[in-house]
Amino acid sequence: MKPKSIQSAVRYTLVALSAGVLVACGGGGGGGGSFGVADGGIRGTGSSVGPVSGFGSVFVNGVQFDTGGLNGQVTGDDGITFEENLDEGMILRVDGEWRANGEGTASELEYDDTLRGPITVESAWDPASKTAVISILGLRVNIDRQTVIKGVPLPENLATDDLVRVSGWRLADGEFRASLVRVHSGSATAFDIDNEIELEGEIRGFDPVPCSFEIGTVIVDCNNLSFGSTLNPGDLADGVIVEVEGNLNLAGTELLATEIREDDQRRYRRGTEDDIEFSGPVAENFDANTESFVINGITVFVTSDTEFDDGLSAPDLVVGLLIQVEGDYQSDGTTVIADEIELREANAEVDGPIGAALNRTEGTFTVGGVLVQITSATVIENDDDSQLPREQLLDRLTTGVEVEVEGIEREDDSGIFLEALNIEIDDQESGAELGEVEPPEFELQGKLRSVDAESISILGVEMRALAGAYDGSSAGILQGLINVSEGVYPLVEVEYVPLSGQAFLYDATEIELEEQDDD
Repeated sequence: MKPKSIQSAVRYTLVALSAGVLVACGGGGGGGGSFGVADGGIRGTGSSVGPVSGFGSVFVNGVQFDTGGLNGQVTGDDGITFEENLDEGMILRVDGEWRANGEGTASELEYDDTLRGPITVESAWDPASKTAVISILGLRVNIDRQTVIKGVPLPENLATDDLVRVSGWRLADGEFRASLVRVHSGSATAFDIDNEIELEGEIRGFDPVPCSFEIGTVIVDCNNLSFGSTLNPGDLADGVIVEVEGNLNLAGTELLATEIREDDQRRYRRGTEDDIEFSGPVAENFDANTESFVINGITVFVTSDTEFDDGLSAPDLVVGLLIQVEGDYQSDGTTVIADEIELREANAEVDGPIGAALNRTEGTFTVGGVLVQITSATVIENDDDSQLPREQLLDRLTTGVEVEVEGIEREDDSGIFLEALNIEIDDQESGAELGEVEPPEFELQGKLRSVDAESISILGVEMRALAGAYDGSSAGILQGLINVSEGVYPLVEVEYVPLSGQAFLYDATEIELEEQDDD
């Protein structure tokens, strides 16, 4: 069995829509950067489940869904009942149809929090690894560089006892990976007040009379609650994974439950149509014997017709890898045959002021010499925490604006570029915008493609690299880690500045192997 490989990632184009938005899908593909037929016909009718990446309609899984027929309504009971309540990063289920040109029409939007309640900061935000760990009543939540943080200026500002809502994925070990963390100050006025706390996890210590069990660090009183449509009182038992909502006692040790239902994997249920596209971390490694893997509770089968993102293959599908799958439900309603599988895990980044502003035809801009490619799956965040139409956010990508870009390092016939998964726009004016003459500073992380005594090449940028720039290594050490024939390139972090009057446009001031970054 040899799955097909999608052709090398190509430059995505802007389509002349009235909204003027990017419509190309992320990952590889032909021509317009989208999968499927090239005539703009219907590519799928069913359900699309994934993080919201933009507004002005709703963008999910690289598709701009027209929501005009819904009057702004969202199905849910967590205080998210209108489209204006949504945030980037919220995992949304969209029922409807989508086309090969990246547009779609939504017939229903459905949202449900994964977790909701007070947090304990277990591991504060580490700016080097760009990770943090919080917990909500004993349930651990992993935050990474792709997590959208709302309600506080910086991830470092997350504090114990903050009230938050989390949208994310439950991992195989029972922990969670956050797609969104939204902090609500004071009382949880934006929550579903009748059911302020929401937990998801495995039932432990179940006692039917009087009804109680444990999730995380709390005891759940389940004597007076309503059950979801697919869950019955007889289903409660140790080991069953459920979602429970209710009110916490003052001591924070007992939850008076008012609602209980199946866990968040229900959002991936088969609808009235067979087509499904969804994002999430792999839960069980690809098994070559069964030619399948598990993600979001779904067993996904890979066939010889499955198209893989450029550089991705079936053996790469290991636990924790964030991917996007498009396929068809089988008659059993629990298994999917994959048509396409795309990588959604960031492996490169660049921070600094924009050089060349966004080219609306190509969908590209530059930061520190790195060519950044936007797709309709790119999440664009404003530092000021406002919800802006995607068109307005695109307008902000102008020369001098400070941005942080997380994405996937790609290569095509034109060279190396960074496909943006997340772009955070700094709301503060940069020195360039203010007319200051201080030279800009840049930082990037990516694969080291070449190195010699005077220079390095990384993320398509060749820059001067003198011996004093290496932190804990040297040009010779890094050269020994490169194996071009095997496609092996060390991951490095580089701080650099512009260089004038020299053979190189940039000068590396610090070069460090990513795995050596202990600070």
